[in-house]
Amino acid sequence: MSTPDLGGERKSYERGELEEHAAAGEPLVQFQRWLDEAFAAKLPEPTAMTLATVAADGRPSTRIVLAKGVDARGIAWYTNYESRKGQELAAHPHAALQFHWVALERVVRIEGPVEKTSAEDSDAYYATRPLDSRLGAWASPQSRVISSRAVLVAEAAKAAARHGLHPPRPPHWGGYRLRPERWEFWQGRRSRLHDRLVYRLEDGHWVRERLAP
Repeated sequence: MSTPDLGGERKSYERGELEEHAAAGEPLVQFQRWLDEAFAAKLPEPTAMTLATVAADGRPSTRIVLAKGVDARGIAWYTNYESRKGQELAAHPHAALQFHWVALERVVRIEGPVEKTSAEDSDAYYATRPLDSRLGAWASPQSRVISSRAVLVAEAAKAAARHGLHPPRPPHWGGYRLRPERWEFWQGRRSRLHDRLVYRLEDGHWVRERLAP
C-alpha cells in the first residue's frame, strides 16, 4: 500500500465567515450559537473536546473528553480524579480546551483555571449516567496499567455485586470546571485567510480582537 502524499493534501475552506459585526459581544453567547449549530447539523459527538493539561515536569498531554455543562460558571466535564489528567490538574490547575467541528470548518479554543465541581453537582450528574457507566466508574483504575480487559470485566462484576442497582458516586470520581479567561473562535476561509476572533478577559470585561491566521 502506497503512503499518502500528506504534503499534497489540500482543502479549501468555504463554508462560512466570522466578521466582527456578526459575532456576539460575549464569548459564551457566541459559543452557544456555534454549539447549537453543531447540534442542528447533526455532527457526531458535538460536545467532544480536546483537554490539554501539563504534568509536574512541564510536559503537556491531551485527550478527548465530553463537555457536560456550559454556563456562566464555565465548561464542565467528569472523570476519575486519580487519572493522569486528574494528577496533572492537581499539579497545575490550568488547562486548555478545543472543540473542532470539522464539517462546519470551525474550531473553538478556551483557556483558563480549573477547579473541581461541587460534590452536589458531581452527584447530580453521576445519577444521570446509565447503570453500566456508574459501575464502570468503580471498576476502572483509570490511566493505570492492567494485565488484560478481563480485569475490568471482573471489577465491574464485583461493583455490581457490591452496589446493585444504586451505586453511589465513587469518592475518586467527579467533575472539573474550566473558568474561561480566553476564547478563540476560528472559522476556515478560502486561501488560508481564516477568521480568528479572540475574547480575552481584562478587568472583568471581555475584549475582542482579531488575530492574523
